[in-house]
Amino acid sequence: MFDFLFSPEADVFYYAMITALATGLGALPFFLIKDLTRSWLGISNAIASGLMLAASFGLIYEGLNYDLLFTFYGILIGLAFIIFSQKIIDRYDDNFAIKKINKVDSSKMLLIVGIMTLHSFTEGVSVGVSFSGSLDLGIFITTAIAVHNIPEGLAISLVLIPRGTSPAKAAWWSVFSSLPQPLMAVPAFLFVEIFRQYLPMGLGFAGGAMIWMVFAELIPDAMEDTETSTVATTVTISIALMIIFQQLIQ
Repeated sequence: MFDFLFSPEADVFYYAMITALATGLGALPFFLIKDLTRSWLGISNAIASGLMLAASFGLIYEGLNYDLLFTFYGILIGLAFIIFSQKIIDRYDDNFAIKKINKVDSSKMLLIVGIMTLHSFTEGVSVGVSFSGSLDLGIFITTAIAVHNIPEGLAISLVLIPRGTSPAKAAWWSVFSSLPQPLMAVPAFLFVEIFRQYLPMGLGFAGGAMIWMVFAELIPDAMEDTETSTVATTVTISIALMIIFQQLIQ
């Protein structure tokens, strides 16, 4: 057991855990913001939509670097999966109520955390595959994903906190959504060829699911609470900033 704690596999796990913990940093601004109005809920949904859209297409383009068809299949599978999940949640809506939060918001919170958790599986595989190349490459990819996870944690917090979740719990759910990263990094490191082959499908899957979530849930909700022009402007600016951010960390 002690040998594992200081093995290359353990190092991969530790580095990947850092990427998961970094996601919780996205909730930090909300420890300073106390009063959230209904209009702010709409703007929050719009910001989260922009961040998630940019992240989605970033995942898809990354998948295209590996395999076009696998990425395309992944998008379709992700779309089918999220539609099926939505139907299941709607059918058993009464079972998804969270204390002090209405059932509709509880379902949306469950859906967003679920999607981001599934998306983290692909990031964990990316970390493991990168370490199979070299230590320097692994550290670079880990750092890039850790920094990238901060706005993803912000996106999760922007959905959860205006709906009644505390900043501390939002930080925890953000970290929870990234726990698949250290769990998947080690198997991907050990069985790199198998995981590398199916990585583009996973990237497409995550991208397709997030795109559906944005257009089916977040943007319609944003437009209920905020003017259409404000939503469109906020989404556009958020996408632009996320694209710039992604380019800076590459």
